[in-house]
Amino acid sequence: MSIGIYSKLILRSKDDFKGRHFSGLMIIQAVNWYLRYCLSYRDIEELFLERGINIDHSTLNRWVLRYAPLLEKRLRSYRKPHCGEVRIDETYIKVKGQWKYLYRAIDKNGTAIDFLLTAKRNIKAAQRFFRKAFKEEGLFAPTHIGTDKALPFPKTIQTMKNEYILPNHCVHETKKSLQQGIENDHFRVKRIIPKNGCFQSFHTARKTLKGYEAILWIKKGLGFRGKWTINEQIKLIQNIFGLNNNIPV
Repeated sequence: MSIGIYSKLILRSKDDFKGRHFSGLMIIQAVNWYLRYCLSYRDIEELFLERGINIDHSTLNRWVLRYAPLLEKRLRSYRKPHCGEVRIDETYIKVKGQWKYLYRAIDKNGTAIDFLLTAKRNIKAAQRFFRKAFKEEGLFAPTHIGTDKALPFPKTIQTMKNEYILPNHCVHETKKSLQQGIENDHFRVKRIIPKNGCFQSFHTARKTLKGYEAILWIKKGLGFRGKWTINEQIKLIQNIFGLNNNIPV
C-alpha cells in the first residue's frame, strides 16, 4: 500500500471512532474476533474480562453492526477481477425463525465476486443480485455462468443480456460438478454463524453477513502475493481504519 493511499485511509477514517469510550484498536479486535471465529458476544465479553476489561455483550453487538458493513465497503476497492467463469448459487440463512436466501457468486478459482441477502427466492431476487454483482459492482463481464437448475436463473440471465449487463456470448451451464466449489464456499461463511440461535432481524443479518463475507475476502488474500498470515490480515484491517501507526510500504 502506498503512502498516498494510506494517507487517504487515515483521512477517511478520522471520525470512525469519535465518541467511543474504548480505543479503535480494541474495537476492531473485538469485531475481528466475532467475524473470524465462531464466538458469541458473551464469549468475547469473557475474553475481555480475562484481560481486566469490562465490555458488555450488547456493546459488542453495536460495534459489529457499526463496523462490519464499513469494513466490507472499504474492502471492495481491494478486490481483484474474476477469471470470467462464474459460479452462482443461493444458500439458506435463518432469520427470526424463518429461512432467507443468501445469493453468492465466486469464480472457478474461488475469487469472491459478490453476495446479497434476500427475503425471497424468485426471479426478482435473482435479478437484484445479478445487477449488484455485474452492473453496480462489476469486475468484468463473465463469459460463463454456472448455476443449479433453479427456474429463476435462465430467465434472469436472458433479462441481463437484454439489458446489456451480460454479454450475449455469455454461456449458462447447469452441470452439478460446477457447483461444488461454491457449495463448499457457502460452508466457509455459514460455519462462523453462532450455533446458539439465528439472526433476530433481517437488518441485523444483512449487516453481520457483510462482515462475514469481508473477513472471508481477506482470508482468500484479495489477490495479494507472497506471505499472507493472520498478522498481515489484521494489519490490513487496521490500515483500512487508519489505526496502524507504521506506514506500510
